[in-house]
Amino acid sequence: MDGEADTSGSLASRENRIELLDTTLRDGAQGEGINFSLQDKFAVIQALDELGIPWIEAGSPGSNPKDAELFRTARELSLKNAALCSFGPTRRPDTAPEKDPQLQSLLNAETGALTIFGKSWDFHAREVLRVNLEENLAMISETIAWLKAQGRTVFFDAEHFFDGWQENSAYALATIRAALTAGADRVVLCDTNGGAFPADIAAAVAAAGQVLREGSFSGARGKPLLGIHAHNDAGLAVANALAAVGAGCRHVQGTLVGFGERCGNTCLAALIPSLELKLGYTCLPAGKLAHISEITRRIAETANVPIPAAMPYVGASAFSHKGGMHSDGILKTAKSFEHIDPGAVGNERHLLMSEVGGRSAIAERAKKIEASITREHPAVRALAEKLKTLEAEGWAFEGAGASFELLVRRELGRYKPLFNILAYRVMSEHPTGESVACSQAWAKVWVDGQDEIAAAEGDGPVNALDGALRRALVRFYPELEQVRLTDYKVRVIDGMAATAAKVRVLIESTDGPNVWTTVGVSADIIDASRAALVDSIEYKLIGDIERKFKAYL
Repeated sequence: MDGEADTSGSLASRENRIELLDTTLRDGAQGEGINFSLQDKFAVIQALDELGIPWIEAGSPGSNPKDAELFRTARELSLKNAALCSFGPTRRPDTAPEKDPQLQSLLNAETGALTIFGKSWDFHAREVLRVNLEENLAMISETIAWLKAQGRTVFFDAEHFFDGWQENSAYALATIRAALTAGADRVVLCDTNGGAFPADIAAAVAAAGQVLREGSFSGARGKPLLGIHAHNDAGLAVANALAAVGAGCRHVQGTLVGFGERCGNTCLAALIPSLELKLGYTCLPAGKLAHISEITRRIAETANVPIPAAMPYVGASAFSHKGGMHSDGILKTAKSFEHIDPGAVGNERHLLMSEVGGRSAIAERAKKIEASITREHPAVRALAEKLKTLEAEGWAFEGAGASFELLVRRELGRYKPLFNILAYRVMSEHPTGESVACSQAWAKVWVDGQDEIAAAEGDGPVNALDGALRRALVRFYPELEQVRLTDYKVRVIDGMAATAAKVRVLIESTDGPNVWTTVGVSADIIDASRAALVDSIEYKLIGDIERKFKAYL
């Protein structure tokens, strides 16, 4: 395993380069509802390495057996871009570093770097650690000096630095001076409580930078770097990271998806494009930025958390346009309503289909199926009218692009069903003594003159029906083995009708590289789900057929 991420280069290149550390597996894992298995952790490491993140903070080997096992096994990993960091505290009060078991566990992890955290807020040193301020400084300096003597690269996380700087700036700066004097390679200023504002961040970073400039400090690869580790409790983590970079930080920590303790960490998926595309910094290896949307989705899926549709740059709605004037403007010149090219971050433009979207948006979406179509095409006029009718009945296609594409195919005569459901049945039971309801479903399908019957159990009726349909169809279409549902939403359309109301079901599906959403509407929630499931399967199969045909040509 590589023992050191490559951060070499001239002074000029270092000034333009932002070194990244992703802490998804450490700080991110402290977020509510985040639970990584050992295999999940390796999947995250591989994804971050693929993106080109140079440092991955993989956990605390002294805190739990899972992290200890991760570092033991990770020695066999072959990473192309990244090196792992282990994370732990300074030595205990009144304990020599060589006798501290936590520090020994960090050494035993054999990682490319060690991250040591210590207190920079005098209040925390006195009231939380319950040590005097001189002992706190000694804990910082002696820990770092001992680890450096073992030949290790050491990052120092100055916890609560910005709170400490506000209340006792002299002491906060003394803690980072102690770390630098002891040989720290990176001094990372932490907004641990997440309540600082950008102007305060910039001022404090400037003061820390003055300490760095005044001393003759030397790290493993030349002059040490200042870093920023921001939390999002005031909704300002990305803004604060940008302010810190502007004030001189060249090392930035965060989590790719943004989750973490409390309100989360700096969202690197939102920060990196701003640094690269707007400010001219280099964060990732050449060509990697175009993969950031896909890899962010992969890590979110591994963590089993949804990516907010409105997440900047990588969210599904980041380049979505609904209003007719917006759609028309985008089609004339993209920069009229988009601040960057969606393809630069591996995302896509979506012209949302609705009764307010206009024929230009419909025509643009239809061009994916028939390149020569224009807004004056009869099919576009017919689709515009059909949309109004369907939306009056409760259908909504703005978040279900896959279903809309199938609607376009039907209108253009470019649709042929790949299977038919001859019959299906769904049952739910609540056996006495069992706390979880059990649902079963069976489905009979017809494909190319052959029928197939399959059954499945599920955690609910829709899960069971999904299993039965795909089990019946996989004999004919093995690629369906790769498809799974990632999100399921139900909306009651007319609450005044009570239990007789129509419902709208949105289903998000993925086969790994691709994600698509389909919709179904009915007064029967199972039938609405069936319609969305059928659209999902057909969209996947049609897409695969067309991709294979283009590859053959």
